[in-house]
Amino acid sequence: MASGQHRFERILLTNDDGIDAPGLKVLERIASQLANEVWVVAPLLDQSGTSHSLSLHAPLRLSYHGTRRFAVTGTPGDCIAVALGHLLNHDKPDLVLSGVNRGANLGTETVFSGTVGAAMTGLLFGIPSIALSQGFTDRTAVPWGNALNHGARVIEQLMAHEWPQDVCLNVNFPSCAPSAVLPLKMTRQGRGGLEGVSVHSGTDPRGLEYHWLKLERHQRMDEPGTETTEHLAGHITATPLQFERTHVTASRKPVRVQCSSERS
Repeated sequence: MASGQHRFERILLTNDDGIDAPGLKVLERIASQLANEVWVVAPLLDQSGTSHSLSLHAPLRLSYHGTRRFAVTGTPGDCIAVALGHLLNHDKPDLVLSGVNRGANLGTETVFSGTVGAAMTGLLFGIPSIALSQGFTDRTAVPWGNALNHGARVIEQLMAHEWPQDVCLNVNFPSCAPSAVLPLKMTRQGRGGLEGVSVHSGTDPRGLEYHWLKLERHQRMDEPGTETTEHLAGHITATPLQFERTHVTASRKPVRVQCSSERS
C-alpha cells in the first residue's frame, strides 16, 4: 500500500511472545502498511498460555522501548488494559492486532492462547480486534514470510466487512511453502489439535522438585469447515470468536434444580 493511502489512523499492537519476539516485528511491518500511527504495548517476557488473564494482585511496570513502543511486566491482557486505559486513554486506536504468534492457534487451544486473549480484551474495550498466528512445522524455521506477504491484505479484506460488536477474529497463516498458500477462508473453531496437558517432573540443581506443564497436540484433520482442517489444507483462515460460550444444546436440557427448601 502506498504512503498516504492508509486505511487507519492508529493501530495498537501486542502479542504473548514478548516485546522482542520476531513475530511482533513482522506485525509492525504489516501494520505500517495500514496505519499512519502504530503503537506497540507488549509483555516484557513471554506470556504464552495466559489467555485473558489480568494481574489484579500485583503492580505493573511500564518500560520505554522506542517511539510508541512499550513493554509491560504482565500478561497480554494487561498490555491492552494499560494501553487503552492509560497510554491511549484519549486517543483510542481504530484497531487492535495481536501477534504474529509463533505457532498456530486453532480450535480448543484458542481458550488458552494469550494472543487470542489479548484480542478478546481489546473486544472488551469495544475496539475491533484481530489475533494473528503463523503455523510452522519446524520451530527453528518459522515461515514468517507467509504472514508478512499476506497479512496487510487479509486485514484489509476482513475490515472491509461490518462485524458484530461482540466479535473478534482469529487469523492463522499456514506453514506451507509461500507458493502453496491458499486464499483466505472463513471458518469455525472446531476442536483443533489440543489433546490435553501433561506434567513433566524433575529435580533442579538445588535438589528441589519441579513440575513443568506441556500442551499435548496431534496433527489430524478436524471436521470440514473448521480452522484446523482448512489450515492444514494450506488456507489462511479467519474464525469469528465471542465471549459467549454457552453450550446451547445442553442449556435446553429439561433439568429441574431442586431448592433447599424443597428438600426439607
